Amino acid sequence: MTLRIIATGGTFDKHYDELAGKLSFADSHLPEVLKRARLTIPVELEVCMLVDSLDMNDSHRNTVLQACQQSAEKAIVIIHGTDTMRETAEVLGAANLGRTIVFTGAMIPYEIANSDAFFNLGFACSAAQLLPAGVHVAMNGKVFPWNDVQKNREAGVFVNK
Repeated sequence: MTLRIIATGGTFDKHYDELAGKLSFADSHLPEVLKRARLTIPVELEVCMLVDSLDMNDSHRNTVLQACQQSAEKAIVIIHGTDTMRETAEVLGAANLGRTIVFTGAMIPYEIANSDAFFNLGFACSAAQLLPAGVHVAMNGKVFPWNDVQKNREAGVFVNK
């Protein structure tokens, strides 16, 4: 089994720009993260885009859908911003692709202390190997079906609808 990881950006992949005092995108952290994770399963990394999920539109979601449709791998992890993860998961869930697709992301960027990014990626990689075909969200130790998940913005966690 080979695992495909598709990066779309989101907080997970943001960099802190010390001079501007802002979070922005540069290169994906995922090559470094995957090296550090020491995964023993073969991984194909595809950096699809690096955007904040609040800036995602139907065109971006269609690009993610096409990447999944064209994937030879049956297990896919999608790194996505948490604000509109559910909306993109709905597009893929409705497409019924016959693959195990697991969305994950981070509330705190990977390069910032106490980030949940590294754990969430490892958790999602495991989930993608164990869950049945379908679209799932794996965040902070919990798995949700695509059609029964929402972000609780006040608590900073995902919950069932």
